[in-house]
Amino acid sequence: MDFVTNPTRYLFFTGKGGVGKTSIACATAVTLADRGLRVLLVSTDPASNLDDVFSIRLSNAPTPIPGVAGLCAVNVDPEAAAKAYRDRVVGPYRGVLPDDAVAHMEEQLSGSCTVEIAAFDEFTALLTNGEIAAGYDHIVFDTAPTGHTLRLLALPAAWTGFLNSNSHGASCLGPLSGMNSQKDRYEQSVAALGDPLQTSLIMVARADVSALREADRSSTELAALGLKNQRLVVNGVLTPASPGDEMADAMARRALSALAQMPLMLGTLPRFTIPLKPMNIVGLEAVRSLFKPTEPLPPGSTVAVEAIDLPGLSGLIAELEKSGHGVIMTMGKGGVGKTTIAAAIAVELAHRGHQVHLTTTDPAAHVTATLNAIVPNLRVDRIDPVAETRAYREGVLAKAAQDLDAAGLALLEEDLRSPCTEEVAVFRAFSNALSEATRQFVVIDTAPTGHTLLLVDATGSYHREMMRQMAVGKPAEPIDHGIVRGVSTPMMKLQDPEYTKVLIVTLAETTPVLEASRLQNDLRRAKIEPFAWVINGALSAAGTTDPLLRVRAASERDVIAKVTCGLAARTHMVPWQVEQPVGAAALGHLVYAGLSSSMP
Repeated sequence: MDFVTNPTRYLFFTGKGGVGKTSIACATAVTLADRGLRVLLVSTDPASNLDDVFSIRLSNAPTPIPGVAGLCAVNVDPEAAAKAYRDRVVGPYRGVLPDDAVAHMEEQLSGSCTVEIAAFDEFTALLTNGEIAAGYDHIVFDTAPTGHTLRLLALPAAWTGFLNSNSHGASCLGPLSGMNSQKDRYEQSVAALGDPLQTSLIMVARADVSALREADRSSTELAALGLKNQRLVVNGVLTPASPGDEMADAMARRALSALAQMPLMLGTLPRFTIPLKPMNIVGLEAVRSLFKPTEPLPPGSTVAVEAIDLPGLSGLIAELEKSGHGVIMTMGKGGVGKTTIAAAIAVELAHRGHQVHLTTTDPAAHVTATLNAIVPNLRVDRIDPVAETRAYREGVLAKAAQDLDAAGLALLEEDLRSPCTEEVAVFRAFSNALSEATRQFVVIDTAPTGHTLLLVDATGSYHREMMRQMAVGKPAEPIDHGIVRGVSTPMMKLQDPEYTKVLIVTLAETTPVLEASRLQNDLRRAKIEPFAWVINGALSAAGTTDPLLRVRAASERDVIAKVTCGLAARTHMVPWQVEQPVGAAALGHLVYAGLSSSMP
C-alpha cells in the first residue's frame, strides 16, 4: 500500500459509513509512527470512535497514544469548537449590550451551521498552522462519512469565494470581519488540499455495490474540487476457509460480483485489498494486526455459538402501526443498515394498507436503490441539500422582490450565497416531512449519528427561538409532552412519544453499540426517548460453519447482552441475509426473518 510505504504529508480517509475508515486510518497512523515518524491522527467525524479504538479519552488538543511513540491523536469536537467560536464572537459585547441582546446573539449562534463552521475552522488550522507543521511529519485525517466529508472539503473553497464576493460585511455567522481575518488560511487550505505532493485521498469501501458506487461518487466530486491524488482500499474481503457454507459462500460471491461491477473511473485508481479479520479492530494489538496476514483457521475448527432468542422486525412493525400514523426515524452509526431497516418498515406498512412517505436526510443514502421498485401506498424521495437550497433561495428572492429595490435584492441574493443557507433549507424540508405525519406514516432514514444530532440541534435552536419570541407576548400554556397549546414546533414533535418513534439501529459489534449508547444519551438530553433498538446483520442469528465467521459470531453474545440488559427498552434482531435485502420482495423477507435464532 503506497500510502503507507510512501505517504504524502496529509492523508485523508473517507467513504460510506461502516466501511472501516477509522480502523484503516488508525492502522496507517500506528504503522508510520512505529517507523519512527511523528504522526498526528485527527478525527473530523462528529461521531468519532478514536477514543474506543485506543481506550483513551481524547480532546481537541494533541494527546499522546500510550504504546505508540511519536503518535498523537485529536478529536475535533464540533460542540467544543462551536462554544469557543461563540465566545469569540459574543465576548466583546458582554457588558456592553443588554443581557437579553447578548442572550439573543448566543441563541442565533447555537445552530448546526455554527457547529459546522467552527469545526471547519479547526480543520483548516491543522492544514496551515506552522507549529503543527513543525511538530509532525504526517497528519492522518479520519473523516466523517462521505456526504459530510465532501461538504467539509468543499468549505474552504466555498467560504473563500463567499468572502471574496460579499460586499456588505455581514453573514448568518455574524460580522464578516472575524472571518476575513481567516481568509488567507482558507486559501492556503485550498492550495494544500489540491497539491498531490502534499495530500492523498484514500477512498475506503467494502466489496459491496452500494459502497463502491458511493466511493465512485465521492471520487468524482473530490476530483472536481481539485483533490485528484486518490487511492481505493477495499476492506473486509472474506475468502471462505472451505466451500459449502452457504453464508460464507454468499459473502464471497457478493464481493466478486460487486468488484466485477466496479464503476469505470473508480477502477482506474490504484487499489488495495484488506481481508476480513476474525476480531473487531479495537485495541492497539488489533490495530497493529490489520495490515498483517491473518493466520488461517483450520476448516475443522469449531467455536460454540449460543442460542439467541429475540423478536424480529414483524413484531416491531405491529407496535409501530397501532397509532395509524406518525414519524418513524432510524438513527445510528454509518454502515449499520439504517437505510435497509427504514425501507423494510416502510414497505411492510404500505403492504398493510397504510399511506407511507419514505425519505432520507443522509446525503450519501441510497433509499431508491434499496427499494428498487414501485410499491402501492408508498411515496419515496430524499431531502437533497442542493435542490432544497436552490428552492429556498428562489422562494426567498421571489417573495422579497415585492418589497425590495434592486440594490436591496442584490444584497439579499449575495447573503443567500453563504454556505450556511443550506442548513436553513434542509431544516425546512425536514420540518415539512415531520408535519406530514399527522395523516400518514413518515419514515425518515437519517444521516450517520453525529450529523443527525446536528439536525436535531437545529430543530432545538428553532424551538428555543420560537419560545423566546412567544415569551415577549402572553405566556404560553403547557400541556402534555411539552407541547404548547396552539403551537407545535419540530422539536415538540420529536419529543412527543405518541407522534415520533426513534429506532436506534446497530450491529452486534463493540464500536457501533458504544456509539449507539452515546446517541441514546444525547437524545435523552434533548428529551427524546428512543422507542426501540434494532440489532442488524447478526451473524449469530444466521448459522454458519465457516471458522472465521463463527469466531465473529461467538463474540456477538456479550455485545447483544449489553443492549438487551442495560440499554434498550425493546430489542429486535435481524439475521445476516444470504440474499441481499434489495427490492420489495427481499425487504419483505427481512421483516419476517429471525423470530428466534440459534447456531449449531
